[in-house]
Amino acid sequence: MKIKSIHIYSVDGRRRDVAFHDGLNVITGRSSTGKSALSDIIEYCMGRSTFNVPEGVIRDRVVWFSVIFRFTGEEVLVAKPAPSPGAQSLSMAMVRRGAKLEAPPFPELAVNDSDDGVVALLTHLLGIPENTTEVPLESSRVSFDANVKHSFYYLFQKQGLVTNKEQLFYRQNEPQQPQTIKDTLPILLGVSGRDKFTLESQLRMAQRELRLNTKLLQQAREAIDNSEERAIGLLSEARAVEIPLGDDETAVIALLRRALNWQPTPIPQDDGTRISSIEGTLLDLRDRRREVQRRIEGAEQFSKRSKGFEVEASEQRDRLNSIKALPVNRATGEWQWPFAQVNLGMEGPIAQILLSELGSLDDELAAVTGERPVLAAYLVEQEKALVEIGDQIRTKEVELSSAIASSEMATALGNRNNAASRVVGRISLFLEGIIPNKELLHLQAEERRLKARIADLEERLGTDDSDARLMSTLSNIGLHMSGYIAALGGEFSEFPARLDMHNLTVVIDRPGRPIYMNRTGGGENHLAYHLAALLSLHRFATTYGHPIPRFMLIDQPSQVYFPSDASYIAAGGSVEQTESQKDADLEAVRRLFEMLYRFVTEDAPGFQLIVTEHANLRDDWFQQSLVETPWAKPPALVPDDWPEVPLQ
Repeated sequence: MKIKSIHIYSVDGRRRDVAFHDGLNVITGRSSTGKSALSDIIEYCMGRSTFNVPEGVIRDRVVWFSVIFRFTGEEVLVAKPAPSPGAQSLSMAMVRRGAKLEAPPFPELAVNDSDDGVVALLTHLLGIPENTTEVPLESSRVSFDANVKHSFYYLFQKQGLVTNKEQLFYRQNEPQQPQTIKDTLPILLGVSGRDKFTLESQLRMAQRELRLNTKLLQQAREAIDNSEERAIGLLSEARAVEIPLGDDETAVIALLRRALNWQPTPIPQDDGTRISSIEGTLLDLRDRRREVQRRIEGAEQFSKRSKGFEVEASEQRDRLNSIKALPVNRATGEWQWPFAQVNLGMEGPIAQILLSELGSLDDELAAVTGERPVLAAYLVEQEKALVEIGDQIRTKEVELSSAIASSEMATALGNRNNAASRVVGRISLFLEGIIPNKELLHLQAEERRLKARIADLEERLGTDDSDARLMSTLSNIGLHMSGYIAALGGEFSEFPARLDMHNLTVVIDRPGRPIYMNRTGGGENHLAYHLAALLSLHRFATTYGHPIPRFMLIDQPSQVYFPSDASYIAAGGSVEQTESQKDADLEAVRRLFEMLYRFVTEDAPGFQLIVTEHANLRDDWFQQSLVETPWAKPPALVPDDWPEVPLQ
């Protein structure tokens, strides 16, 4: 799989084409002309939905992107519209297949597929075998199939990455990507085939089933061990809440099953007003009794006062009656005052007053004496009423006591029903959880079957030599790394170098202590280690026909040989400007491109290297490698006269 051409379209239908050839392809020119965006366009048209083309002229003036990929005997065109303004991704695509394709005119661009379809097609044509990379259940990653997108790690060495001592592969610094690289590179290198992943998947599934069966078996055994003790306890609880179970010698489990037939005792209806009504009647009766008692007390006080008056009045009358002891005029028969003249009667004023007082006392004594029978009858009547009210009060108190007792009994009955319901619920749960003997035997048989299955899969996987094959593959890749490091003038080239798949870095095996890439200094060394690892990887894949695309993009690798960014940018794609940078290590630049040219002509003939640069060399082989004349403003990737895409 190689890149035949890249095409971009303006909103008014114009098209810009960039064609590539086998071998070394160099695009050089001034800064900000769109060189670095080529890798983003290719990645976008290989099925990545995220649109990483930088903001600026390309986003403002390009509405469609297209790449034609070349396979043996077939070409595939993938075109994708630019996302709408403000959007960061798009998954729609147009796909065409044919023996020989050309870029379509703008009116023919139409979506007919998706990124998933693009990935599936390119994966199939690339020859990646069917596979599934399973991940542990506790992992945040999900299982996936290795596909063409998992080759991106080895196709793009973008600016800043190519000299990064901490990161060797593209996107290696993103979450979950390092493990994905470790999982998929053996597949792409032909180390791990479909059979191994199928067996590993079956083994993980069998182990998962065994863990679940073991847990169920353990629960079953624990349930059996504890069932008898729990059954006796539940039986005791059932009898405590008066659930009828019978007194026969039935087994405990059978007695508990009887408890499931328990029905709650009906509770008498009580609207709650009877007690209140009786209490109200009692209050009225007690008020009436107090009123009668006050009447009786008043009558008795009156009787006591009238008796006292009668005594005093009688005494007074007795004293006044003494005047009637005066002499009697024998002639007239009338009383007369002693020492008074003869025939002086009672006509005198004093005598009249005394006689009048005596008459009043007689009248009052007669009245008091006359009221006494009435008062006695009144007291008898009131005392009778008091007795009747007392009887009524006692009757109502008995009724109130009975009503309260009935209410308390209903409450207790309801509480007992609730308690019994809870006990029956626990009994039901216990009986449902009892493991029958046949189920326990089934779990034990399933455990034996799964263990035998796991042993068989492990034995079959034990004959798989993929780990040894991976070590052998990495060893073969490492054979060429030291040579590339030496060609680029990197340090420690006299020692064997290797690709460390565990840490995803380059390691120099110096005797005594290995040297890791991140422990070395200088951008030139880091560039040498990056290119040595990637070129050796592609050389191995090309030599042995492994399903990794036969192209790689390298963005501005010679920058490390210039004393500053300004001097590198000043080269501007011009031979003269490049040669004018006296402080730049131009020999190192030439040595870099000679090695890249030798790689595509001798080490991996036909391999496609696409290099974007600011430097430009006078050598014929370099000039023949130029894709176009150096890009300036104009020319550049996007012509200056293209209109801007209107904002929607």
